[in-house]
Amino acid sequence: MAKRIKVAILFGGRSVEHQISINSAKNIFQYIDRDRFEPVLVGISKDGVWHLKDEVDDHFDPSDELVLSLNPTECVLKSAKKEVRPDAVFPVLHGTDGEDGSIQGLLQAMDLPFVGTGVLGSSVSMNKLTSKRLLQASGIPVSKFLAYEFHQKDELDFEFIKKELGLPFMAKAANLGSSVGVAKVKSIAGFNEAVEDCFRFDRTVLFEVYIEGRELECSVMGNTPPRASEPAEIVISKNYEFYTYEAKYLDPNAVELHVPAKLSKDIAEKIRELSIQAYETLHCEDFARVDLFLTPENEILINEINTIPGFTNSSMFPMMWQEKGISFPDLITMLIEMALDKYEVSKRILKRYSHNARG
Repeated sequence: MAKRIKVAILFGGRSVEHQISINSAKNIFQYIDRDRFEPVLVGISKDGVWHLKDEVDDHFDPSDELVLSLNPTECVLKSAKKEVRPDAVFPVLHGTDGEDGSIQGLLQAMDLPFVGTGVLGSSVSMNKLTSKRLLQASGIPVSKFLAYEFHQKDELDFEFIKKELGLPFMAKAANLGSSVGVAKVKSIAGFNEAVEDCFRFDRTVLFEVYIEGRELECSVMGNTPPRASEPAEIVISKNYEFYTYEAKYLDPNAVELHVPAKLSKDIAEKIRELSIQAYETLHCEDFARVDLFLTPENEILINEINTIPGFTNSSMFPMMWQEKGISFPDLITMLIEMALDKYEVSKRILKRYSHNARG
């Protein structure tokens, strides 16, 4: 029997999406092919302390605290109980310090293969303002928006924003996910409250036109070339004004998921094409989930891209590929294989230079 590949599953983290990360990691740990891979659990507490764990949970014992050797020729994960040398890493860290390029930079510096988008794509995709500007510059349709930094807080003018975007409009912290730091603004009082909330979580606030339309998602996977799933739709209960954190994760009756979405063939194909264009524009790798709006006039708008989409039981990314006949275990295997292939390709890039050497 061939030696199993040790895959470190990285979860938790210093993020408002800490618990979502744990829920995703539980599924990956459960469904990973044990004949081919040996999972190694690395949990990061809410305080940012790394642990070498035996279970995917939110219990972080000091005896499991991890010492990390930053030797790029041999990565060693060591606790008081054991020592592991992983062959690859599967980051399942949603949001801040996990999906924004910071962890990806560490893994790249350690010369470790890892699943998912690299430093550049993670960073620009995570920042809603930067990603919108890049998409817009590439001719990919996005909703109208305005953005302000924390030092401009005193300059915020509700009447001006209302005139530019109409009422209601959306307020969003620029670097969060799972609808944390997001509000639908309908009045000056709601505006002031939303601004305070957004700046609690981020230094940049984004205001966007409120889109009265259908919420769609499309999964993209692969590198040369990437391919897109059929779009899926999220139908939100009338009890919610938009797709809130509570609707996503706490209320089992908040949404209906239509996989695939009921769309004309032409619209579905256009969504798939735009999703791939957005994925490539933002330098995504291996996999991502593209969130879109479809207006009553059949205008398609890219909302945002998630470079580490959820793997929970209610997550759309695995559902969309399951609809295409790819099971959860096979999906995990495909993603790890992509990471290993991508790493092998990257070895052709020279890391040293000598003016006497050519080729």
